[in-house]
Amino acid sequence: MLDSTEEGYVTADGRQIGGVVMEMRNITLRFGGVVAIKDISFDIREGEIRAIIGPNGAGKSSMLNVISGFYNPQEGEVIYRGSKRPQMRPFQVARQGIARTFQNIALFEGMTVLDNVMTGRLNHMKASLLDQAFWWGKAQREEVANRQKAEEIIDFLEIQHIRKTPVGRLPYGLKKRVELARALVSEPSILLLDEPMAGMNVEEKEDMSRFILDVNDEYGTTIVLIEHDMGVVMDLSDRVVVMDYGKKIGDGTPTEVRSNQEVIDAYLGVAHD
Repeated sequence: MLDSTEEGYVTADGRQIGGVVMEMRNITLRFGGVVAIKDISFDIREGEIRAIIGPNGAGKSSMLNVISGFYNPQEGEVIYRGSKRPQMRPFQVARQGIARTFQNIALFEGMTVLDNVMTGRLNHMKASLLDQAFWWGKAQREEVANRQKAEEIIDFLEIQHIRKTPVGRLPYGLKKRVELARALVSEPSILLLDEPMAGMNVEEKEDMSRFILDVNDEYGTTIVLIEHDMGVVMDLSDRVVVMDYGKKIGDGTPTEVRSNQEVIDAYLGVAHD
């Protein structure tokens, strides 16, 4: 059990987690007659790694799309830093400090790694089109600052050796790391990761796990993670939400979730007396 308070909780390894930064209240999302999410509530706390797991079709990516503003639920509320969030488009949510990666890699294949990472700084570019065209004053200062941040993240994720390589030439595991860099360079307070380990071999998963922990530790970034590899989830996560057919069937620490019979039944398909 966690030592939990309104202000936060202390993890098993002694890390201090802060108060609630986002709360999903009774979220219901429908696509026509199909209910993708049904009356789900949970919170996300400052500085934690919060996993969302469940079988295929459970509604995990739909929930991540609600958090990122890509979907607006028909019922329920998203509370962000104490205030109800109105219907917003994804770029507006991004400006609030929420960044994400995608289940299917969404990079510019013909552009270099550096240029792809730089696109993550768009929300930090405030100079006018005229200043940008002539590259003077504010535009020049912004360009230098944005380039420095991009290079910092490239160094942090250990991809210096491919910074000038077109993304289309990279193996799958490195593309995943570039996508993480593009999200991280926007300096998010909440980072959403949609199956960051999918398609990776064991060594690539170990590297990605290390970087996720480093992002959380060194930058203090709150992370919401969808992942099918239960070993990764149990090792990385502070708390876990479990979904099945659009419903929440579990919520707690990895140890609590692992011993939840309803969760076991959903994953293994076994009944109990």
